[in-house]
Amino acid sequence: MSVHLVSGVGGRALRSGDVLPIGEDVVGPPVRGNYAALAGAGTLRTTEGPQAEWFGDELCREEYEVTEASNRMGVRLRGRAIPSPHGHMVTEGVALGAVQVPPDGQPIILFVEHQTTGGYPKPANVISADFTRLGQLRPRARVHFERVTMEQALKLLREQEDWLRSIE
Repeated sequence: MSVHLVSGVGGRALRSGDVLPIGEDVVGPPVRGNYAALAGAGTLRTTEGPQAEWFGDELCREEYEVTEASNRMGVRLRGRAIPSPHGHMVTEGVALGAVQVPPDGQPIILFVEHQTTGGYPKPANVISADFTRLGQLRPRARVHFERVTMEQALKLLREQEDWLRSIE
């Protein structure tokens, strides 16, 4: 069972002394398949975000390191700062995988417990097919972004879903 820690939906967080059952009796036999596509570090593919035109291709030019300040709300990155337009931006809804650029220019990828609204510009969105990879990122992992079209993103998601249905 998954738990949303901020809201408490789904139960409670694990505590010292909790015991989790393991093994085939709980989850069944191991699934056979090629999991290379699910590995964390490397390329995260993105589609254009709502403010993509403010940034050009700046996000895709750099490599970033995942910081220790990352958590289930956001994957914080460190690298060459991306110039972020100055001035106030009206708060708007944000989606899972949105890449925000705060005033310090260090991108944050919104993750499974992200806030519902935000006021930082969003040049990109990590595609759904890469959410599993995003969830595997660890501090000090190196990542870079690659822009894909919405059509490519949907094709990659369909391929991933087909692959998941094929493994038994």
